[in-house]
Amino acid sequence: MNKSCHDCLNNICLKKNNIFQSYSKFNTLDWLSNIQSPEYNKYNIIEVKFKNDRKDFFINQKEILLTKGDIITVESKSGIGYDIGIVSVIGELVKLQIRNKNVNSNTFKKIYRKSTYKEISIWKSFKEKESLTLLQAKNIVKNLNLSMKICDVEYQGDGDKATFYYTAENRVDFRNLIKKLALFLQTRIEMRQIGYRQEAAKIGGIGSCGRELCCSTWLKNFKSVSTNSARYQQLSINVQKLTGQCSKLKCCLNYELDAYLSAIKDFPDFNNSKIYTKKGIAKCMKIDIFKKKMWFSYVNSPNTWFIIEVKKIKEILEKNKKNQISPPLEELSTINNTIQKTELTFKD
Repeated sequence: MNKSCHDCLNNICLKKNNIFQSYSKFNTLDWLSNIQSPEYNKYNIIEVKFKNDRKDFFINQKEILLTKGDIITVESKSGIGYDIGIVSVIGELVKLQIRNKNVNSNTFKKIYRKSTYKEISIWKSFKEKESLTLLQAKNIVKNLNLSMKICDVEYQGDGDKATFYYTAENRVDFRNLIKKLALFLQTRIEMRQIGYRQEAAKIGGIGSCGRELCCSTWLKNFKSVSTNSARYQQLSINVQKLTGQCSKLKCCLNYELDAYLSAIKDFPDFNNSKIYTKKGIAKCMKIDIFKKKMWFSYVNSPNTWFIIEVKKIKEILEKNKKNQISPPLEELSTINNTIQKTELTFKD
C-alpha cells in the first residue's frame, strides 16, 4: 500500500513546489477548535478546500481520523475519477459553515481516504501544468477570435478533467474551443463562466489601499455595490478611484455604509434643504455626517460657506414653514458661535 510521506503530511511537498500558495486563500479560523465534541455525537462532515476560492463539503463515512491540513482523496463532482483537496475545517464549525452557505446536505460527496504518495505525485504533476495550459488555451481563444477571457484552469486530482474559468460579456459558442482543447490535452473539458468579481478573487492582486484584495483573501459573498453607497458617504463620483481591479465598484464601499445611513437619519433632506433669510435664499453645499454640521451658502454668493449645526438648521426650517424669515447668516454667527465663515477661492 502506498503511504503519504512525512513531507506530504506536513504540507512540505506543496510548499516546495509552490502549490500551497493557491490553496492558502480563504483560510477559516476554527474558533471552536478548543471545544471537544461528545464521542457519541461527532460531526462527520468535513470542509475541503481546492484551488483558490473553491471549497466543498464531504461526508466522512469511513470515520477516517482527519486533522486540518491533511491531503485527502475525495469523490469528484461528476462521479468519474477522484479529486484531491486539503482539509480546511472539521468539527462543529462545519455545521455553521453549512448553515451560512445554505448547502443541501443530500448532495455531499464521499471522502475515500488520505491521499497516497502516488496520488499526490500525480496531483502535483498536473498542478505544475496549469500555468502552461492556461497560456496555450488563451492562444487558442485568440486564434478562434472568441470574445471571451480565460482567467484560470484547474485540473481534477487524477487529471481526468480540466475546468476552465472564463468571463464574457455575451453568450459564447465555444464548441470548437472544447474540441481543440480536448484534442490537445487528451482529457475531459469543462467550461465555467464566472463574474468579474470572481475573476479578481481567483487572480488576486494588491488594492489601492496597499493590501491584498479582500475578494482573494477573506471576502466570501459578493454584494451589489451602487454609486449611492459613495454618495451617502460624501465621496466624489470619480470612476477611476471608486472602481477596483475587476472594473466594478469596490466592495469596501459597503463596509461603512450602515454607519453612515444610521447617522444620516438625524439630517434634513440636504439635497433640497433651503433656508430663507433676510439676505436671500441659502442652500446646503456640503454636510459632515459624524460632526453633525452642514455648510450653507447664499445662492447669489456660492463661494462663501457657513458651517451650521444640524440642530440649528432644523430650528430655522421650522420657522420657515411658519413663514418666518431667519436673520442673515452673518448675524446668526454673532448670535451663535457655532457658525463660522469659510472663504473659498478658485484659480483658473
